[in-house]
Amino acid sequence: MAVDKTMNVLVVDDYRTMIRIVRGLLNQLGFHNVDDAADGDTAFQMIKAKSYGLVLSDWNMQPTTGLELLQRVRADDEVKATPFVMVTAEAKTENVVAARQAGVNNYVIKPFTLAVLKQKLTSVLGEI
Repeated sequence: MAVDKTMNVLVVDDYRTMIRIVRGLLNQLGFHNVDDAADGDTAFQMIKAKSYGLVLSDWNMQPTTGLELLQRVRADDEVKATPFVMVTAEAKTENVVAARQAGVNNYVIKPFTLAVLKQKLTSVLGEI
């Protein structure tokens, strides 16, 4: 079944340039309903207020990290099923394990290409 590319997508990163890059790649893949947040607290409020079909979050943010955001999403019955992909420069095994244990759907290591993002999203959402 084809992915609904009209779904709302939330990109969470405290680095504006990274948000622009990810938004551009998502647009190339056909996703145009893309919102963004600069921190985990704002992102969580947005996730609670609006239905998102996908969250792409950076790991390293202040005051709430991407891992803490993921844990908050997974602990909330209303939004816990939201597909969540961690996007980070942190390739440490312990970080990948921590994200998996917290319920992340997939993990993308920066820098990445359009093809890598498409492959990761396909594994989470289905054929793009």
